[in-house]
Amino acid sequence: MKLRCLLVDDEPPALKVLESHISNSNGLEIAGVCKNAVEAMDVLQEKTIDLIFLDIKMPKLLGTDFLKSLSKPPKVIFVTAYRDYAVEGYELDAIDYLVKPVSFERFLKAVARVKKMLGYEVTVQAEEYKNNPEAFVYLKVDKNMQKVVVNEILYVESWKDYVKLILDTGKNFMVKQSISSMENLLSGHNFVRAHRSYIVSMNKVTGYNNLVLKLNDKEIPIGRLYKQQVMEAINSR
Repeated sequence: MKLRCLLVDDEPPALKVLESHISNSNGLEIAGVCKNAVEAMDVLQEKTIDLIFLDIKMPKLLGTDFLKSLSKPPKVIFVTAYRDYAVEGYELDAIDYLVKPVSFERFLKAVARVKKMLGYEVTVQAEEYKNNPEAFVYLKVDKNMQKVVVNEILYVESWKDYVKLILDTGKNFMVKQSISSMENLLSGHNFVRAHRSYIVSMNKVTGYNNLVLKLNDKEIPIGRLYKQQVMEAINSR
């Protein structure tokens, strides 16, 4: 039996990330997607929901006020860009409080808490997901959400307010997102920050020395501050 999930968020990119995470998880299914709490109220009247992924700052009604209005709410995981509401969130008995952008590894930990509370067996672990060749993420490219297969990414390069994704298919994408946010999003997929300007797929590394990681004919510099974690990633393989 799968946990029936309701996604409530007024930001389409955030919803796409959650949809991607859920589609790559066992034991979860999407029962509804809403862009505000008013719509969510209607869904709760019509369907049985086990778990709500709930944004806080939304038009019409705050997620916290929405939760307060429910006499018997399902389990709730707050997903928000604001850390300021964390205390209030936990006071409302939320299972977890996730800060955007939500990495898959962090998502799994939150879902594992829910499953444990409800007596569900935790069947999905981050290690399984790393080896899933069909794992993907949605990223905003120009004005559209672009599906990118994680296993096709060679490396990510910082370009001021953007990051450039270079794929082994020969394609590349410019995404308006910080490299730190991308590092968080790709955590759990065997990517390593090798330099302040580069994130590298360790699955694609073909050689290395003390100064660079080699991806066939491409050399990625290893930054001094990142050398230890790079070597740990290499030695763990």
